Amino acid sequence: MKTFLQPLSKEEESLCIQALQDEDAGRKEKAKQLLVERNLRLVAHVAKKYANTEESMEDLISIGTIGLIKAVDTFDAAKNNRLAAYAARCIDNELLMMLRSKKKISREVSLFEPIGTDREGNEISLLDVMEQEQPDIVEEMEKQRHLHRLQGLLETELSDREKEVLTLRYGLAGGREVTQKEIGEQMGISRSYVSRIEKKALGKLREKFEQG
Repeated sequence: MKTFLQPLSKEEESLCIQALQDEDAGRKEKAKQLLVERNLRLVAHVAKKYANTEESMEDLISIGTIGLIKAVDTFDAAKNNRLAAYAARCIDNELLMMLRSKKKISREVSLFEPIGTDREGNEISLLDVMEQEQPDIVEEMEKQRHLHRLQGLLETELSDREKEVLTLRYGLAGGREVTQKEIGEQMGISRSYVSRIEKKALGKLREKFEQG
């Protein structure tokens, strides 16, 4: 794989982000170019997740770079603390969209391509013999990514009591899902209080998840 430039220092990145708001088009474009060039290592890092697909690493990096450019164009320092974290999500989303699109096209073509003949000599396709839809690997990867992110938010955004309630309520520790009444008895609080804790905790997770 080609060698990429070292990332910008925190101070250099901050100056470039400020320059993105500059009225001088030349200075603004230079800052954008610098942010993209110095974050290509991040693109390569995210692209490695999909190295086991049929796409070449060069193609994955090319598509990921589009996501990086979109991240630089839409980054809002007031809403996002770190460009790298925001860019990583944009790069990942771009790669997933590309893989889903190619998988859809490939599936549409392969379903109708002849795979043999029946006893009477008539061509049959995969669509003729397929009994059920195969699992979508890309969608499963995206699902796992969301679950991993929610698990992280569970640890960082909730109080110990909120985390305990959700873990019991939804069986997050691998056990069965526990009712609000059972949780209340176990924790020595009322069922209605458990309900309020659960609702508040879910609201926190939803807000943070939607913020990206």
